[in-house]
Amino acid sequence: MKKPFIVILTGAGISAESGLSTFRAQNGLWEGHDVNEVATYEGYQRDPIKVHEFYNMLRRKLNDPQVQPNAAHFAVAQLEQQLGQDNVLVVTQNVDNLHEKAGTTQIIHMHGELLKIRNEMTNEVIFCDYDVDYTRNKYLRPHIVWFGEIPLDMSYIYDALARADYFISIGTSGNVYPAAGFVQFARQHNVKTIELNLEPSLGNNLFDQKIYGPASKVVPEFVDTLIEKFKK
Repeated sequence: MKKPFIVILTGAGISAESGLSTFRAQNGLWEGHDVNEVATYEGYQRDPIKVHEFYNMLRRKLNDPQVQPNAAHFAVAQLEQQLGQDNVLVVTQNVDNLHEKAGTTQIIHMHGELLKIRNEMTNEVIFCDYDVDYTRNKYLRPHIVWFGEIPLDMSYIYDALARADYFISIGTSGNVYPAAGFVQFARQHNVKTIELNLEPSLGNNLFDQKIYGPASKVVPEFVDTLIEKFKK
């Protein structure tokens, strides 16, 4: 049987069981901070030191040895290993590195990465797993897509969605665009759509198949079923 091409969108829900809190923009807070202060370029211009301190704090949390990939991350990586790197693309809204730690290699971080910083003068992206001191280098900003900025690699993502056989959404609330619109775009291209989530997302009616429960349970079970289907 011909192997399918699968695009997987992951959100904060896949990392919640790894000890990383989910980002809920509805109340205007992220880790207890006003998103206008720490997740917009205007906030960065007003108080860059405060913004860097916030991302330094998030980076330290991510580097905590207790924060590790969970069964859902490993299942996604297993799907890539079984079907091949050319057949699975992970598009994540998350800024953590748990997919990579689990073994996923084909991944787009559409909202940037916590373990990278960007030189605003040269646009160079630099690996960073340490605290950033803004007073020593004023050209470095977090490599994070803030509110009002365009997510990364959008044309590549839409091209992948247009030629996919399956679109699987894992752990997303369905209220953050443009990612929330991926399912509708996929349906327009006759792609089979599946939602794996703790609870129904805002756009759950657009999915052909829906499975709800903890990511560490429903994702491995679904991946095992999919692998079995295409083994033959």
